Amino acid sequence: MARILIVDDSPSQLVGLKRIIEKMGHQVVTAEDGSAGVEVAKREVPDLILMDVVMPNLNGFQATRTIAKDAKTGHIPIILVTTKDQETDKVWGMRQGAKAYITKPVDEAELVKIIGKLLPAA
Repeated sequence: MARILIVDDSPSQLVGLKRIIEKMGHQVVTAEDGSAGVEVAKREVPDLILMDVVMPNLNGFQATRTIAKDAKTGHIPIILVTTKDQETDKVWGMRQGAKAYITKPVDEAELVKIIGKLLPAA
C-alpha cells in the first residue's frame, strides 16, 4: 500500500480523487493548497502526489517546482490533475518536475493506469 498526497482546493475534487485512490488500496493524505501541499510533502514524504494547478497561495506549478527541487522530496512522482488543458500548460507543468499531466474531469481508468506506472514497485 502506497501513501498518496492529494493537493486540491476543491473539497469535491478531494473526495472524488480520495475515493479512487482508496479503491486502489492506497492510503491518502490531503492538503488544501500548494503551500500546505509542500509542507505535507516534506513532513509525510508520500510515495506519489496528485497536484491541482489552480489554487490559492501557491499554485500547483510553483508547488511542483518546490517539491521537485527539494532534496528530501525530489524523488516523489507528481501527477498534475487540472482543468488547464492547453498544450503549453502541459509542457510547463512537465518542466516544473511533474511526471504526468491529466485533465479534469478525471478519467478514473487513465488515472489508475498512470499511478500504476509511476508508483515505485513494492
